Amino acid sequence: MAKLFLNLRNVPGDEADEVRDLLRANAIDFYETQPSPWGISAGGLWIEDADQLARAKTLMADYQASRRDQARARQAADEREGRAETFMGQLQARPAYVIGVLAAMVAIIVLTLALPWLLL
Repeated sequence: MAKLFLNLRNVPGDEADEVRDLLRANAIDFYETQPSPWGISAGGLWIEDADQLARAKTLMADYQASRRDQARARQAADEREGRAETFMGQLQARPAYVIGVLAAMVAIIVLTLALPWLLL
């Protein structure tokens, strides 16, 4: 029976392509289901053979560690060069949005803490 190897919900396209290439390069047989037109299912990569699934999980762990290290290096480089996204940068670029989000967060906190006392 096939096992779901990778749910494609919220997976960037480049990452999904790299995982497909990784499976093909290591001769791991898989098939892909497409997302549903209504957004109920996001699609996925499936592997039928249990031995291949174990090997694929090991390869995936190595791939994810490598991708994590690349993302951290990219983030560190952006921070060194002043291109990293910061709160103050967002506030300067989109002040109405940031203030609106902060106001909504404060309102939710106030309602959450005050509502039980108001209902007593």
